[in-house]
This record gives sequence, C-alpha cells and structure tokens, in this order.
Amino acid sequence: MGPLKGFKIIELAGIGPGPFCGMLLADMGAEVIVVERASASYTTPDVTRRNKKTIALNLKSKDGLETLLNLVEGADAIFEGYRPGVAERLGVGPDDCLKRNQKVVYGRMTGWGQTGSLSQAAGHDINYISLTGSLYATGRSNDKPVPPLNLVGDYGGGAMFLAVGILAALLEAQKTDKGQVVDAAMTDGSALLMSTFYSFHAMGIWNTQRGNNMLDGGAHFYDTYETQDGKYISIGSIEPQFYSLLIEKANLDPDVFGDQHNMGKWSELKEKLETIFKTKTRDEWCEIMEGTDVCFAPVLDFLEAPTHPHNIERQTYIDVDGMTQPAPAPRFSRTPSSVQHGSKPAGADTETVLSDWGFSEDKIKQLKAVGALS
Repeated sequence: MGPLKGFKIIELAGIGPGPFCGMLLADMGAEVIVVERASASYTTPDVTRRNKKTIALNLKSKDGLETLLNLVEGADAIFEGYRPGVAERLGVGPDDCLKRNQKVVYGRMTGWGQTGSLSQAAGHDINYISLTGSLYATGRSNDKPVPPLNLVGDYGGGAMFLAVGILAALLEAQKTDKGQVVDAAMTDGSALLMSTFYSFHAMGIWNTQRGNNMLDGGAHFYDTYETQDGKYISIGSIEPQFYSLLIEKANLDPDVFGDQHNMGKWSELKEKLETIFKTKTRDEWCEIMEGTDVCFAPVLDFLEAPTHPHNIERQTYIDVDGMTQPAPAPRFSRTPSSVQHGSKPAGADTETVLSDWGFSEDKIKQLKAVGALS
C-alpha cells in the first residue's frame, strides 16, 4: 500500500526529525529498515517507529559494517542524523555508500548543516530556530519569545525538508541512475519557512516587533480568546466578508469595530473582544460560530482533538496497538497510505530483513556467531 511501495530505504537510528521523516516515508509505503545498535532497547511506544522494520547491527565490527554496506547495495536511499563527520568515521558516509550503489540517495539530517562555523556544535530545535528569526517572531509583544514546541525546527524545518529532498532525489535518480547527497539542515528549513514574512516586510506590512503584526497576535481579528469556562477559541477573520460575519455573530457594534485595519485601534478592540468572549463558554461560542465563515475553531488540547466530530469523520486519528495517534498524511486517491503495525523492539526483524534482502541462512548464522548481529 502507498505510493512509495517498492522503494527500500535505510534509516540509521537517531532521534527527533530523522525518525519522523522515516515514518512519513514508511506510511507512504516504503520499506524502511531502521538500523539500530545491538544494545538498543525500547520500552515505551513510539509513534515514529510505526510501519518500520528494525535490525540490530554492530557497526563497530568489520562484519556488521559490511552487512550494512551490503544492504546499501540493494537500497534506494539511506539517511542519517549524526553530527557531521560521524558517518564517515563509521565507514557509512556518502562516499562509502555511493561506491557500493551509485544510484543510492544519501540523506543527512542536522541542525546547523554539514558546513558552516557552527556545524560541529551541539544544539537543539530551540537553538536552530533562534538563528533564523523564527523563534524571535513567536510570542507576545510584552513577553519573551516562546518555543513553538519543536514543530518549526525538528519537524517543519527538518524532517519535512529531508523527506522532500529524498523524494526529489529519488525522482532524479530514476532518470539519471545516479544518486546524490541531500543536506537537510534545520537552520536552512526554518529560514525558508519564514519566506512569506520577508515578502510582508518588503511590502511594508510586517515589522520585527513581536506580537504587533496581523498574524502574530497583534490583530484583534486574528488571535485566541479565553472563554467563560477558562477554555479558548481562535478567530481568524482576515477577509472583510469574514470580519463582517464576526461582527454579526458576536453581536459587535459595527461603529466601534468597523475600522478593521486601523492598527492604532487593535489593542483597544482586542480588550473589548476579550470581555465579550468571556461572557460565554467555549461550547456556546461553538454553537454560534463553528462551521460558519467567521474562520473560527475551538482551541483543543491534543487529547481533546481526536474526539472532535470533524476529526472523527475524516479519521484524522487512528488507534494502533491501543494507542491513539495521528493518521498518515497526506491522502492519496489510488494508493492510500496505511499503518500496518506499531513500533517494534530493536532488532525484531534482523533475520527476516537479511533473508529478504538476499542473505543466506548460513551467512546469517555466521554473522550472529561473530557478534555482527544481536
């Protein structure tokens, strides 16, 4: 199942955006083989390990390394999330792999990138998006920048760009029979995610003062509001026809709220809306506005989200091994993605994978005997 059925991809085990990228590819039907340390163990469910097969190799042994390189010979892509230079020292860098398979796509996931003055420094999502303006732009005007979880760096700027890069390189390799290296850096990706705001600044409609612009909470018609029961709703009534409907549904005074884009009045109008929205509960406002063109939605926590009727109707969330989790996305009309199984213990598929990829039973026994496998 899935549009990537038939593609073989090796994921060198890591954390964060690498496994998430691998999950995206596996959900779309690719055979993703996670190469783990022989000593690796997992005792808790991990959504990003679903749909993957897992093998345990000792890459510090000659036979373990050779086993991986033999797998590379039959793979369409391989990717890793090590600090620059580590894969080369292990003997599984791009040159090592391309020598074995000139068509293989080699993906690299880092925070700072393979080059640059910071490339060898440790870091996390919060640091990478600090360097690209993404973090500075997130938060209220009278408060410090707020980390947007690790969605912007790890997953938006990292995993998604790695997945796109691998897919693009796979398409190109089908035409040329040549692989290449995909250098996916969270700094590059999160910088690119800010593209529109550079456009807005050039147009004179965006400044660097956090919480003072239309889409960052500065506008009264694009923000979240607390309700009577201590919950929240979101309003995104940007277009004039949607804003007019907001005035109607919230029973606002058109004379007071009519001058929508007068930035000098945004703060005053926001205070008025804060008072108005606290007069009803979140569910009451849903009864009035949800499903209309106000551009409205209740602000749900991640445990509430799976129970919303719209998400239930679209099956946006699924149950795998008793664990609720997001379903694969995007959706395909002819080759739908699916979840075949949840996370597996490290090395659960070692012998099966090696056998399927052409290793004889005697060879597998030999590799186990010399400690190349777990």
